[in-house]
Amino acid sequence: MNLEKVVFGFFVLLAAALNFGFFIGDISDPALHNVYELFAALVVSLIATVLKFGDRTQLGAVHLATSLVADLQLLSAGFVWVYASQVAETGLTAQSTATIVSLSGGALLANLVSVVLLVTETVSFHRG
Repeated sequence: MNLEKVVFGFFVLLAAALNFGFFIGDISDPALHNVYELFAALVVSLIATVLKFGDRTQLGAVHLATSLVADLQLLSAGFVWVYASQVAETGLTAQSTATIVSLSGGALLANLVSVVLLVTETVSFHRG
């Protein structure tokens, strides 16, 4: 068993799971979307991105691209959350929550593509 692949798979799947946990629920209800879960999804996604930098294959490039998309979406969601809760006079409204959850949905899609790539790569792996 390759420990490096185990760690890589762990962080890819954890990033998707945390993102899904944040995404699920009424899109406009701030009570159903925890800021700490969004932060955890972002941190784990960034770790998964760093782990993907060493792979020089075409599949590795696509893995990296999906991670960069997820990172950008989650960073944007984080910025919107901070702006809405700390800067805007109206605070965290249903509209700003919907924007945050929509951005995390884009990251979730990128994470799901990454998981599908990981599973496909694992299933198609042949021992020589």
